[in-house]
Amino acid sequence: MPFLENDLLKIEIKSKGAELCSIRSIKNNTEFVWEANPNVWGSHAPNLFPIIGAMKDDSYFYNGKKYSMPKHGFARHNEDFEVISNSNSEVTFQLKSNDELRAIYPFEFEFLITYELKDNELLIHHTVKNTDSKTIYFSLGGHPAFACPLFKDESYTDYFLEFEKQETSKSYLLNMATGLVSDKTKPVFDSPNTINLHGDLFNEDALIFKDLTSRQVALKHKQKGEILNVKFEGFPFLGIWAKPNAPYVCIEPWIGIADSESTNQQIKDKEGIVTLEPKKSFKATYSITLNRNLLN
Repeated sequence: MPFLENDLLKIEIKSKGAELCSIRSIKNNTEFVWEANPNVWGSHAPNLFPIIGAMKDDSYFYNGKKYSMPKHGFARHNEDFEVISNSNSEVTFQLKSNDELRAIYPFEFEFLITYELKDNELLIHHTVKNTDSKTIYFSLGGHPAFACPLFKDESYTDYFLEFEKQETSKSYLLNMATGLVSDKTKPVFDSPNTINLHGDLFNEDALIFKDLTSRQVALKHKQKGEILNVKFEGFPFLGIWAKPNAPYVCIEPWIGIADSESTNQQIKDKEGIVTLEPKKSFKATYSITLNRNLLN
């Protein structure tokens, strides 16, 4: 299993899906990533590509042909990621188009994920290369799950999310039967820039934001202060999610979003889709910064 390490942190990444599975303090052994208990939710931090969320009927159309696509795309459980470079501070995984993927995604591409450890910050770089002779269409995003509560004798309600700026954004509701985004919204902020965590927060599935002004959000303890901070410049959508009453919270930077209930299922018209011309590359990075005081 590839790993990164410095004086503060050890980072572990699974080859399957190039999935981050551990951010651990070197000095005190504190683990910040959800343990992926399969009886609750068996993932740590899936990589989402080439779509986010669900598609209507798990399918889409391109040039008049219908294709099937699993929720969140095909990268997250993919066994074909290859490590193409690895050092103590940086590792890069690559997934290329192949015959199996062409059957559900008829485009030539290279998808690279680089994990870079800088001091107390982990940067997750994404690169999509269009190796096709035609335009390709995709979304990408992260789904990191953080242990919450972090320490014994704490409760979920001790924690809250604090956004960088004051917000008026509302959460778009998912149709829980289909996983599609409705046009209905609900207010979820407890103050102009905070959301308190509690067991019922995700009873209606994920919180989905389309119009945040903030480009970073911190997970905080009400007495102990900041635990970590996720920066997501360049990611226009954000999901916040956990299974109800589960001891973790996902902070999910997205470039793209699940299909809307009113979708025409044409991938070219999909909300949030990235259009990439032949031989061009697309890059996007989000980062996770750990509170240095918790690492000693």
